[in-house]
Amino acid sequence: MNTYIALFRGINVGGKNILPMKELAAMLETMGCKNVRTYIQSGNVVFQSSKRMEDIDADAISKAILANKGFEPRVLLLDVAAFQEAINNNPFPTDNGKTLHFNFLTSPANQPDLDLLESVKKDSEQFLLKGKVFYVYAPDGIGRSKLATVVEKALGVPATARNWNTVNKLATMIE
Repeated sequence: MNTYIALFRGINVGGKNILPMKELAAMLETMGCKNVRTYIQSGNVVFQSSKRMEDIDADAISKAILANKGFEPRVLLLDVAAFQEAINNNPFPTDNGKTLHFNFLTSPANQPDLDLLESVKKDSEQFLLKGKVFYVYAPDGIGRSKLATVVEKALGVPATARNWNTVNKLATMIE
């Protein structure tokens, strides 16, 4: 069995696109996923499958949610190696889990607008683009960060963000 992480974007946020995690887990199980475990209500799932990564269809998962719930979230799938690589490549402090965010990209950012990112970041903020992960360190809080609000625009690819606390919890779930 192979272990995978599924990150769902835009569910259970601000009272919109409501999808209880028990329902999501049951839906994934009907699609052949095994040992489905969720973490918090924002769509973090660890599951196992006998399929290879390239044979798991994230779009099919999105379409199943559309058919059942009436909305179609973006689903980003990672295997354990890619997830661990994202953790290993993090250059920023992890002592306050809410100040560090991993933006997982759907594809590499081939033409990132680094000038835009630099122009909006605070002096206290730092960022790094490494492969398919964009790291944002915002010690004054991510909610006050203009940098965090322009990530997708500047990178030109869809992304879904998770703070260090969530990334760390998912890491313990895949062990």
